[in-house]
Amino acid sequence: MKNIKNYNLKELEEELINLNEKKFRAKQIYKWLYIDKVKDFDEMTDLSLDLREKLKKEYTICNYKIIKKQESRDGTVKYLFDVLDGNAIETVVMQYHHGRTICVSSQIGCKMGCKFCASTGIPFVRNLEAGEIVEQIIGAEQDLNERISNVVFMGIGEPFDNYENVVKAIKIINDQKGINIGARHISVSTSGIVPRIYDLAKENIQCTLSISLHATTDEKRSSMMPINKKYNIEELIKACKDYIKITGRRVSFEYALAKDNNDNIEDARKLVELLKGMLCHVNLIPINKIENGNFLKSSNENIIKFRNFLNEHGIVATIRRELGTDIDAACGQLRRKNLK
Repeated sequence: MKNIKNYNLKELEEELINLNEKKFRAKQIYKWLYIDKVKDFDEMTDLSLDLREKLKKEYTICNYKIIKKQESRDGTVKYLFDVLDGNAIETVVMQYHHGRTICVSSQIGCKMGCKFCASTGIPFVRNLEAGEIVEQIIGAEQDLNERISNVVFMGIGEPFDNYENVVKAIKIINDQKGINIGARHISVSTSGIVPRIYDLAKENIQCTLSISLHATTDEKRSSMMPINKKYNIEELIKACKDYIKITGRRVSFEYALAKDNNDNIEDARKLVELLKGMLCHVNLIPINKIENGNFLKSSNENIIKFRNFLNEHGIVATIRRELGTDIDAACGQLRRKNLK
């Protein structure tokens, strides 16, 4: 059966026409799915019984089951969702003063092999469909009985390795007749798949592009992130500059600080040289220890020195709050799980 959440509004209108129904029914269905968040077609009471039966025969609403829910001392919530095919993914909801931010996964497993990420070494299974990405938001909102205000594509998987589904999910999330989260409240992160940066620049979506940089030399970055062997730092920074030129949007660079690896003032100096003159922001992330990982968290003193050096040299930098570390829900700690 087809997942009805895989369709944007225009596509859903076409589906309704194929069922010999009026296309305005698509807006009604969208309201039921994304505003009322119903779990069954029978709850769509302004649709005829005949149409509801047609929908039940052709489509599924894709209601994830919560296998496990963990709550952190700081208010962070981590979900282990059953994606209904024998696999599971993790999704995290964080509480900020401006509302709830959800970190969604885009793949079951990951191919990138970043050495500081818990998803490394876990076999890649498949891409998530657009509706499966969207369902993470719906499932969390249903459970919390609260509205999600911000979405970050920083969970399990490389979003640009699942580009079409991720972009489609962003457009569904952003649709005013659907979930209606503003594009500027949506961030998509990539480890550096350069061609897709150019593709996103052409999409005319006002979302934030976040680049996982984490090092200032090819040697060091390649040792942390194998993707750098295919798209090196020079290519990546050029693509980011072109993205800024095309979109007029600021790029965010993520930089995870690892003790005695990439956290000294010389690294900070090289980062200033790389980013000088760019419309950008640096998000410094205290690296999190993972099972079988070789990297240790930098000292608070070094992290603050690193940030201050960047700010003093014209690069806007902030230190990301550490949320959910007590439930392994912080950056780089999510894992893909199998239900078998």
